[in-house]
Amino acid sequence: MSAQEEYKAPDSVERLEKRALVVGMLGLVVSIVGWITKPEDFFRSYLVAFLLVLGLSLGSLGLLMLQHLTGGDWGILIRRPLESATRVLWPVVLTFSIPLIFGMKYLYTTHTVGDETRIGWLNPPPVGQEGQLSDLQQKYLTHNFFLLRLVIYFVIWIGLMWLFNRLSQEQDVNKDDRALRAQFKRWAGPGIILYVLAMTFAAIDWSMSLSPHWASTIYGFLFVAGQAISAMSLMIITVVMFSRSEPFSHIVQKRHLHDLGKLLFAFNMLWAYFSFSQLLIIWSGNQPEEITFYKSRLNGSWGVVAAMVLLLHFLIPFFALLSRDVKRNQAVLPKIAMWLIAMRFLDIFWLTRPEFTYHALPTLWDIATILALGGIWLWFFAVQLKQQPLLPLGEPKLAEAIADHEH
Repeated sequence: MSAQEEYKAPDSVERLEKRALVVGMLGLVVSIVGWITKPEDFFRSYLVAFLLVLGLSLGSLGLLMLQHLTGGDWGILIRRPLESATRVLWPVVLTFSIPLIFGMKYLYTTHTVGDETRIGWLNPPPVGQEGQLSDLQQKYLTHNFFLLRLVIYFVIWIGLMWLFNRLSQEQDVNKDDRALRAQFKRWAGPGIILYVLAMTFAAIDWSMSLSPHWASTIYGFLFVAGQAISAMSLMIITVVMFSRSEPFSHIVQKRHLHDLGKLLFAFNMLWAYFSFSQLLIIWSGNQPEEITFYKSRLNGSWGVVAAMVLLLHFLIPFFALLSRDVKRNQAVLPKIAMWLIAMRFLDIFWLTRPEFTYHALPTLWDIATILALGGIWLWFFAVQLKQQPLLPLGEPKLAEAIADHEH
């Protein structure tokens, strides 16, 4: 049996593909009903789901480049799943982003929340009236420029995805090509910078501009760190799924899970650091135009959600992942990973939804859009997993990375 045949996707990937497609189609049907009957509510839910599934692909792209830059063994086992997740950027770009364009008039226009008027940049107050945008905002936050930037972001991400997938395919053919191996590291550094810059401006456009008079210089990093959490959680779940079938049951070791668990712990700490830093800086500055963001998110039912984010997204995973035994446990670690992906939804929900309502309860469309985009995303991911051997056969360090030497 050839290595390509030996390392093919197990039957669990086939089952994931079928189940994800069913869930995605059911969610899609309900989402279409929401688009038709409740477009305002639907698009506000769609934005949250879009940012969540986008993070799975972009976080995987970031981790892929980070692994090539550092050369750590931790990434060799998950390289092919990471590459598969990055290739799901194609449907994200070509299909998932289209409803977001149609929904701009429901997301970025002036609207009322209770008796309060929330300014939107698509139809701001005229010059001279209260709430008008600055000269820079009037030039930057325009419909056509928004769409142009959307194209630029996707071109950058798709370009990076194509480059590293192509180099990986070439490496399988030319295992001993040292110049090819050097290209991974040469492109990974600038690639990470491009990814972070593009994601920073995308977070400003898609999320922070929901409140155009509020700004934070650390806002984009919240999304970058959150995407790393989502992608690493997905990789842990995927690796454990592989380990239940041959030959991966003899390849995936506790030390591999330990390394991935430590990285998940580190990324969650990084996200918490960015979140607390933003809160501390804005709260200590106490500027009227800045504290509005937290005033609407730390009071009423949204204050309860904030407490849930603190407790469920940070504190409980923090103490759970402190344990060495938990990080090496194939039964417990993937459950923590699934939990953190759910918490990414909660965090994005808390970041975006208070701009539209005082009530923190999720709606039917929140569930439907997550099932639709999440199910379809997982279906594409499963399809991509079956396209190549699940280990990078051309990687010179592969034998060492999967060798049985537990520590």
